[in-house]
This record gives sequence, C-alpha cells and structure tokens, in this order.
Amino acid sequence: MFKLRTRYLCLVVMVAGLLLAPAMWAAHVSTHALNTSKGKSQKVSESQHTKRRMRHLASSHSTSGRRPLSASAGTARATLTRTSATRTSASSRRHSYHERFFMSSFADGITGGDVTDGEDLVVRQAAIDALGNMNGTIVAIEPTSGRVLAMVNQKLALSSGAQPCSTIKLSVALAALSEGVVSKETEVALGGRSRMNLTTALAHSNNAYFEALGRKLGFEKVSYYAHQYGLGELAGYDIAGEQLGTYPEEVIPEKLGGVGKMCSFGEGVSMTPLQLGAMVSAIANGGTLYYLQHPTSPDEIANFQPRIKRQLDIAPLIPEISDGMAGAVQYGTARRLGLNFSEEEILGKTGTCSHAGTRFGWFASYANTSSGRVVVVIFLQGGRPTFGPKAAEIAGRMYRNLYDHNFFLAGPLGPADSAKMQ
Repeated sequence: MFKLRTRYLCLVVMVAGLLLAPAMWAAHVSTHALNTSKGKSQKVSESQHTKRRMRHLASSHSTSGRRPLSASAGTARATLTRTSATRTSASSRRHSYHERFFMSSFADGITGGDVTDGEDLVVRQAAIDALGNMNGTIVAIEPTSGRVLAMVNQKLALSSGAQPCSTIKLSVALAALSEGVVSKETEVALGGRSRMNLTTALAHSNNAYFEALGRKLGFEKVSYYAHQYGLGELAGYDIAGEQLGTYPEEVIPEKLGGVGKMCSFGEGVSMTPLQLGAMVSAIANGGTLYYLQHPTSPDEIANFQPRIKRQLDIAPLIPEISDGMAGAVQYGTARRLGLNFSEEEILGKTGTCSHAGTRFGWFASYANTSSGRVVVVIFLQGGRPTFGPKAAEIAGRMYRNLYDHNFFLAGPLGPADSAKMQ
C-alpha cells in the first residue's frame, strides 16, 4: 500500500513538471532577453530570408560604388548627418537675416530746382536719361579745367555727402604708391595662401588688400594724403549751397574696424560727389587738382577761367592704378558698364555700403579718349536695388548717350550750341 502511494506521488510530480516546464522555459528566455540589453551584444543567427536580403543589399551598394556601412559606421554617419543638419539649420538662420532699408531707391522730381543756365545741355540730358527714376545724382566734369558740365539733382550733389564705400580705395592706393609701400605688381599676403596685387585688388575691390595697406600706412599718412586729394574740404569755388564732407581727426575705434575699415570702406568718412569728382579729375588730367566751378549763366561760361587748388605729385603713379581702374570696367565690379557702352575705354571705381538703413552706390570714372574731356561721378542712395555695379550700369548708359550725340568728337558745348543739337 505504501509503495502504491509512493508511485502515485511520483507520477503526480512528473505530470506537474511536464506541465510547468514550458512556462519556466518561457520565463527564462524572457528574462535573458531583458538582460542582454545591458550585457555584451549577442551574435544573431539570421534566417535564410534575411541572409538573402543582406546579400542583395551588399551587392547593390557594391554596384553603385559604395561600401556597405557597418553598424558603428552607420551610427557615426547618422550622428554626422544630424550634426550637419544642425549646422545647416544654424547657418540658414544666420544667412536668413537681411538688412532692413528705409529709403527708396527710386524718386520722382529730383531735378526740380536745379540751376541749368550755365550747363552743357547735351551732357545734362544724357545724364537725366541715364539716371531715370533712380534716387541719386550725376555730376559731369571737364577734368582739364574743373568746369562742371552738368549736375543733376543738385540738392543731393551739394549735400554733406555720405560714406565713400570702396571709392576710398583710390585715395589709399595713391597714398601707398606715394610712400613706396607697394607697386602695382607687389603681391600682398591676405591670409593662408592667398596673395593679390594692386591691379587685381582695384578691379575686384578687395577689402582685405586695402585693409592691409591701411594698417601698413597708419592713420597719420592715410589722413595726410586724403586731405591732399581734397577730402575734408570744399571742392568747389563759390558754388552756392555746397556743403562740406568730413574726415575724422583721429582714427576710428578698433571696434568699428580702425584704420583698416577706413581704407577699405571709408568707415567714419563722409565724402561728397564733388570731392570725388575733383580727385578723379586730377587722376584723369595727370595731377592737377582744380577747384570745381559750376557756371550758372552764359556770361560765366564766356568768362570762365580755371582755378588750380594745388598740384599733386601723382603723375608717375597714375599708370600704376590705371590698369586696376580699367580692369574694374573690363572684368571687375564695374563690368555692367559694358552692357551699354564699349566704344571708348572707361576707367573707374565702384563703391557699395550702407549706413542706418540706407544703402549707397558709387561709381566714379573718366573716358580715356585722346582729350579725356569728361569725368562722370554717380551717387545713388536707397535700398536693396542700390549698389555700385548699378551706378556703373547707369554710367554706361550716359556714355552711350554722349557718344551717340558725338560728344567725344565735339567736346563740351555752350548753351546755344547744345540747344541746337536737341
């Protein structure tokens, strides 16, 4: 009886064990699966289907010339992608900022109030047609006498001026050449392996180059030559309403760029269109800085006498900057001029910058004809459509208008003669 009971108990235990085994096995597997995430990675035996899929993917990567990524490489690539995306997003945020302008680039009625009785009417009409409805002024000068042939929008032309932007580079280039700091072929290191000479720097208006020249010259020399070339003083002789531009008595603070920014952007300087015109006229005529005179009647034209302010010792230096000024028009920042005019060689310099919500566009140039009879200075103010290359484009239209009216053959005319050609 005892043996029978013992056999019965053993049989019950065996049956219970068989019933509990799957649950115990499942519990063991689940626990192991949970624990492996914290332990070493386990080698996984893939199914045949998965193996075939992996071979197919590897084959397609190989065919396209790319190696399949390992798990660690894939993680690194994903991290790099996320980092790049973050940088791109940050970069986009930086570049999405746009300077806001509060002045219009266009205006009507800008010639109202201009005194025109002593102007060359052909030159004046050529300037008006070229300027159109742009908010700006055009001053045309006979460089061999200082006579203002036309001044469109005289209110703006005679104002206290504006930052000269990159047109200041003409003054800095002449100063550096005068001091023997560079010749037109001297290459200046701009950082890294980049080097540039004066011709290329003028043609492309390279800021780093002229900042380097400014630091080499120092403020005292830069200021001295700027005043020699007429900045900081009235350009005209008894021109009613002319206001004075300003040149700082000391270098601007380093936080604003110091002497480097003064020599690349004209930071801290206010220059008038007449001052720029007088300086470019001196370059065009070989070194004579004339007082600019604006005749206001036929009698003043008949009795016109040039007035020399001073002789500049720049005649040997003019060939050194001429290639750069010609290059600006041929292939540099002023190449838009060629869209409208290419019959005569034009030499010039552009300038673009902004201040307090207004953008400035400058272009000063002269026609390199046998007589070199005209200097053209264009100053624009406004918003985004205003910049130096636009001023150069307008100059091209003006030179085209002059050429079509035989100006380069006939030269400046008196009011009676020019009226006959209208």
